[in-house]
Amino acid sequence: MEFFHKVTRFPFMNTRKVWYGLSALLIVASLGLVVIRGLNLGIDFTGGVVVETNFPRAPNIEVLRTALAAAGVSGAQVQAFGSSRDILVRLPPDPNVKGEQVGGRILEVFHGIDAGVKLQRTEVVGPQVGQELFVKGSWALVATLVLIAIYVLLRFTPKLAVGAILAVLHDPICVVGFFAVTQMTFDLTAISAVLAVIGYSLNDTVIVFDRVRERARNARKLTIAQVIDESINQTLSRTLMTKLVTLLVVVALLIFGGETLHGFSAALVIGILAGTYSSIYISAAIALDFGLRSDDLLERKHTKPEEVDGLP
Repeated sequence: MEFFHKVTRFPFMNTRKVWYGLSALLIVASLGLVVIRGLNLGIDFTGGVVVETNFPRAPNIEVLRTALAAAGVSGAQVQAFGSSRDILVRLPPDPNVKGEQVGGRILEVFHGIDAGVKLQRTEVVGPQVGQELFVKGSWALVATLVLIAIYVLLRFTPKLAVGAILAVLHDPICVVGFFAVTQMTFDLTAISAVLAVIGYSLNDTVIVFDRVRERARNARKLTIAQVIDESINQTLSRTLMTKLVTLLVVVALLIFGGETLHGFSAALVIGILAGTYSSIYISAAIALDFGLRSDDLLERKHTKPEEVDGLP
């Protein structure tokens, strides 16, 4: 199945400087928002109270959230885990209230919905543990980017590798900027979404670069800008089709997945859009402006000394 009925001929490289400006604006705005507004870190990173309950029948989670809000329990994250009858409630830290008191208050509210509910456990997550999780999550992002940089440097020429690395950095920065501007909860699921976005974006960039390398070997009369344009146009239908199908699934998850998966699916939506844009307009264009030539993509055959000596 193809998105377009025939191969397109869009001159992507002719307008690359316009898209450079848009990308620069997005990156500066995202980093500025992170510095000025900061991220709304979830309980995973700030610490808090975790209350685990068990219902005799599967409750309506939205009803539970409404009941907690009406009872004055603010900032509660309610989700099912294990089974639909097991409900986990996460609350931000409150130094004036003990964990046992929080558990009793949650149980009291839930008793008004189902008298058979039982309190399984109450656990207090200290801020030190949350900070440790944030540091480990940040290191996971750094390690991913370093390994990707090593991979593209080994697989492609340095000029192409620079384009791929900068495009990979572009997408997670946009996602983090989205969390800063919306103040959506940034937790471990958000970090996992950012990691997924990085891998998904790199996949498209690698496909475009492989086609660029193949076209450079088969169409040596074309300029490198024409080779890049042809390569992107030849993979454009496949790129848009796969991204559209994935986006449909993620949007459905965003709408019907509930509050627990809201941040994760929203990050994927932004990441897919940013990744599609960067793989088309940013990665190869940067390599071109770094002086990429067709000769850089051609395999060089080294002549052995004995073969030279044997020539007439």
